[in-house]
Amino acid sequence: MTYFVAPDSIVRRIWGTADTVLFIFAGAAAEFALNKAVDWLYFTGRLPADPLGRLFSTVDYARRIVFADRAGAERAIDAMAAIHAAVEAKRGQAIPDWAYRDVLFLLIAYSIRAFEVLERPLTDPEREEIVAVFCRVGQRMGIPGLPTSYAEWRAARAQHLAEHLAPSPYTTDLYRQYRRHLGPLRYPLLRAVQGLVVPPAVRALLHLGTGAGLRPALALYQHTKQLAISQWAKSALLPAAYRARIRALDGAPAAYAEPLPTPTGARCPVGPHRSPTR
Repeated sequence: MTYFVAPDSIVRRIWGTADTVLFIFAGAAAEFALNKAVDWLYFTGRLPADPLGRLFSTVDYARRIVFADRAGAERAIDAMAAIHAAVEAKRGQAIPDWAYRDVLFLLIAYSIRAFEVLERPLTDPEREEIVAVFCRVGQRMGIPGLPTSYAEWRAARAQHLAEHLAPSPYTTDLYRQYRRHLGPLRYPLLRAVQGLVVPPAVRALLHLGTGAGLRPALALYQHTKQLAISQWAKSALLPAAYRARIRALDGAPAAYAEPLPTPTGARCPVGPHRSPTR
């Protein structure tokens, strides 16, 4: 069987562990809130209405790509492309190419950062593999200007961080929604994790701490993560309604039999959906 992501790829290890997936999306939640294209996330109203549900929806698509066979992964990518195309058609304008690249770049960045915070430093070949996998996703979606190496990605990522982030009323509202859905106890923990994984530019714009207070707890967790108490602590990070979904993030998922949703009025493409005129 041919896979989009090799069974022994570091990407499967990263995305097959609940701890790293939660840290990836803590960082992504921070950076999404600052992106100058964040208004696109508000256009349908689904993100502010249910940020945790949207997180798990995005995780589901990402894990389909990482763990499915090549055909299944490509169907997942094409379904994502169809959803974006439908939103663009409804709004009557195109999502900027740089905004698509921003999302890919932050997934690369937080896949690397989350694993290194929780596990160990990655090797150069592992970093190259992470970049290659996500850029293949971007190529399937028809996104132009993607890097071909880790070094190219680092340079492009630095430019994006410098040019595409700014606080806005959307930033304030998103964090209001994070607090409302997480509650007064879990919300400070989210901000602490974000401070630990985001780059300095994001940390400064959001007035986050460094997350240094979490390091002793993380060191303890790394030595006890197979014990019941640590499994309980991980599940406690999100409301009870999501605990089964958190546990399901550990290990490769069962084969996906159910069809992917295609938005009303959108045809799921068989290849890249981006218009060549963009």
